[in-house]
Amino acid sequence: MTRVFIMGAGRVGRGLAGALRASGVEIVGLHGRRPGDGISAGVLPGTVDQADVVIVAVRDPQLEGALLEIAAPERESEPGADAVPATPGRKRAHRSVVLHASGSSTPRALDDLRALGHSAGTFHPLIPIAEPAHAGERLRGAWIGVDGDPAAIEAARALATRLGASALEIPVGAKPRYHAAAVFASNFPAVLAAIAAQLMQQTGVGMVDARSAVNALLRASVANLHEGDPATVLTGPIVRGDLVTVRAHLVALESDDLVSSVYQSLSLAAIRLLSADPSADRQRLAEIEDALNQRDR
Repeated sequence: MTRVFIMGAGRVGRGLAGALRASGVEIVGLHGRRPGDGISAGVLPGTVDQADVVIVAVRDPQLEGALLEIAAPERESEPGADAVPATPGRKRAHRSVVLHASGSSTPRALDDLRALGHSAGTFHPLIPIAEPAHAGERLRGAWIGVDGDPAAIEAARALATRLGASALEIPVGAKPRYHAAAVFASNFPAVLAAIAAQLMQQTGVGMVDARSAVNALLRASVANLHEGDPATVLTGPIVRGDLVTVRAHLVALESDDLVSSVYQSLSLAAIRLLSADPSADRQRLAEIEDALNQRDR
């Protein structure tokens, strides 16, 4: 059985700990800034050296320090543990695979771990973990971004499989673009939902009804993506070539420069998407594009 130690007891760390444990993986430790139920704190416990895989799930600004802490040889033995604390400069006999959960960072400290004989890489869940208790459910059928040494990628793929997820190998040097894609998919829908609900409220609709209506619409839109690619399931005035409605939208939004700018940018992106279809009415799309660009003139 694979033994996993998780450093970082925030939402991602606790979510991964619960999901992995439920999938039959042995969690030998969960370490955070403050002690809690099943969470250690302070000096890393000796159980970290018993792990086959160490997952570092801390925020990016703390990532370098956390990885260097794992690379440090000194450990505090737990009460009753047989392990003897290491002495400075000693290399441990056990070589864990060290994975970090950042989708945007490639920490320099990974080289320190590799110099000590560890394999190292990335294990980045491509889901928003807002509630740790639901992480297992969310991870089933999801994707995990992986990279690193061959052994690290192999270990990350194995853990993804245990979770019922698929592994997506991140090409070397592509993390910024990969992570930007993840932000578009996971963060911006919530931003768009907030803007849409605000616009609904500005018409006089109550806050609760506005949010419920927008959320239902978002769920239906996401469900449509299961039926085909984005270009074929896209609906709305741009697909219909409805220039009159687009102009009406621009007039309605002109008092809010930020929201108007978002509408313009996303509409232009929709035109680009639709223009890739050989059967697209390019004249209609060009007319709508010109109307959208007049906002900047």
